[in-house]
Amino acid sequence: MKSKHYTQAYRRKLEHKTNYARRLKLLKSNKPRLVIRRYLNSITVQLIKYQPKGDIILASAHSNNLKKLGWKYHLGNIPSAYLTGLLCGVKCKGKKIDDAVLDVGFSRSIKNSVIYAVLKGVLDSGMNIPHDEVILPSQDHTTGKIILKLATEFKKKDLYNKQFSNYVKHNVNLENIQKDVEEIKNKILKK
Repeated sequence: MKSKHYTQAYRRKLEHKTNYARRLKLLKSNKPRLVIRRYLNSITVQLIKYQPKGDIILASAHSNNLKKLGWKYHLGNIPSAYLTGLLCGVKCKGKKIDDAVLDVGFSRSIKNSVIYAVLKGVLDSGMNIPHDEVILPSQDHTTGKIILKLATEFKKKDLYNKQFSNYVKHNVNLENIQKDVEEIKNKILKK
């Protein structure tokens, strides 16, 4: 039985989509939020500004945008996350936006993860976002050197065709990943 003092929680809180206490802290900074959302096979990065009538998206990048630049690898790994962050950061700099705060939502904060690869890409574009250097992935992670190392280990154990079956099916050579990351990075920075 409900008492007279029962208060219904917000719908988005009940659905575990919004943490209102964390959102309020981010909004008090009066800076746009860099919102990073990771999905199974893609990454979305948006720069969002609060307005009383509703949030406004100032800049946005999705990992699918990398396909137009020649990316043929997975769209949810660390190199693609780095490039997606770099793309969003370049768009923000083009709109004269230099500062933001990081909003990871309900994602777990894990050092060297995809979320922090996106952050590193945004930082490399020249934006200022408060962070700790320890959480950012190394250059080996963002260039794909770690993926290449893993692929060579799997070739020795005859697990390559099973683990990287999608690359085998589409005749994608993983040995070119570092070169491709650098080429696409240069294309993004030239925009």
